[in-house]
Amino acid sequence: MILKLYGRLPIFAQNWACSWAGYRRSRLRYTPYFWRTLSAWEISGNGSLASLHALQHGRLRTLVERARKYVPHYRDLDLPPPAGGSDPREAIRETLSSIPVLEKAHYRETPDRFLAEDIPRSKLIRGRTSGTTGTALPLWFTAEALAEEYATIWRMRRREGVGFRDWYQAFGGQIIVPFSQEAPPFYRSNRHGRQFLHSLYHMTPGNMGSYVDAVHDLPSSYIIGYPSSLHLVGRAMLEGGRSLPKGHLKGIFTSSESLLAFHRNTIEEAFGAKIYDRYGTSEFAVSMTMCRERKLHVDMEFGIVEVDVVESGDGWERGPLLVTGFGNDATPFIRYRIGDLGTRLTSPCSCGREGDVFADVDGRIEDFIVTPDGRRIGRLDHIFKDLLDIAEAQILQETEAAIEVLIVPRESYDRAGEERLLRELRSRLGEIIKIDIRKVESIPREPNGKFRAVRSRVGKQS
Repeated sequence: MILKLYGRLPIFAQNWACSWAGYRRSRLRYTPYFWRTLSAWEISGNGSLASLHALQHGRLRTLVERARKYVPHYRDLDLPPPAGGSDPREAIRETLSSIPVLEKAHYRETPDRFLAEDIPRSKLIRGRTSGTTGTALPLWFTAEALAEEYATIWRMRRREGVGFRDWYQAFGGQIIVPFSQEAPPFYRSNRHGRQFLHSLYHMTPGNMGSYVDAVHDLPSSYIIGYPSSLHLVGRAMLEGGRSLPKGHLKGIFTSSESLLAFHRNTIEEAFGAKIYDRYGTSEFAVSMTMCRERKLHVDMEFGIVEVDVVESGDGWERGPLLVTGFGNDATPFIRYRIGDLGTRLTSPCSCGREGDVFADVDGRIEDFIVTPDGRRIGRLDHIFKDLLDIAEAQILQETEAAIEVLIVPRESYDRAGEERLLRELRSRLGEIIKIDIRKVESIPREPNGKFRAVRSRVGKQS
């Protein structure tokens, strides 16, 4: 209903609505706790490895003690008290080794048992994560957890000279331009946040020129967005001979998808700036931020990342990630198998920053859906975030004329649930493309065990 009302507003009113929403988001994110955390972490981030391990040990002790006392899942495990001792690194190892790995399936079956009993319900913020399976997992968090996540984001940005009052452009998944709009501009402005929000749902070949115009014309110090979407814009810039001059932007900050080599090459050449990627999750269980040497550094104040090693070589080890987040008191995740693989380096990074460092994380790589009018649309997992009556979902596309949506329904799935799913699909893909919904008992994984939420022959990322 709200989205329909927004779509009927004139553009100036939509800009006002985006600014109002930006104001409300900033009040939630940038609290006094955020500023204190950012200030402290900008100091600790330049500290020694020993000081970082000591900080981790202290936060892990607090996390485990609270979980043992107030979180039903961990209380029933009858965990031993967290280890102490003079060597924080060894104490961390000993504490974690006493806690069994948490699988996503276990959390999915009993999410309420991970909700801490000592957090007043008035302080809980309800969230969703669709993960990499189209599965809507309910979760809860606090304003402090959100503030800590944004402290890691802003520490990375400020290292590259970005300021809070800088204007920037964003290429994210919000529906901010009505799908039916045919003429530019395909962006809206959030004046409170000094942000220009570009629609990802209007990127037809004929519209790309207006996106390139906006990149050049809008006042911006930096750009954020999904790698796949920035790659489309960057490719149009290069094909039109309209790259930005080097130094025009302070940086490009990507997240939410795997940053592939061909993404990086095109984007950096077109925008004339370096990419700084971030790896994080909706569960507030992990944060890694990229340095100038293109390595992902674990934000060690935020959590611990273990590698369940399946292969190793000279200077590296690789395997599934087990993550432990410190900041989400509402729904603690300890030794959580997040579903991604990473390659950890066993030698310090040449950038000089201390702590755990990864060469890469193999996370989300999805194809585009291509509509009959030529739009290339990625990151469609947002569709399933509020559809808790669907256990798993996958979108398949053989031609531009149609898609097939495979769903594994839960018992609560009904006609109303299917209508909600269709509304979500149509709001992003329009009315022309044919949509078939098919119920299945399970959805097969790839040969490497990974789940592909979108498989498209006509929109393959390669």
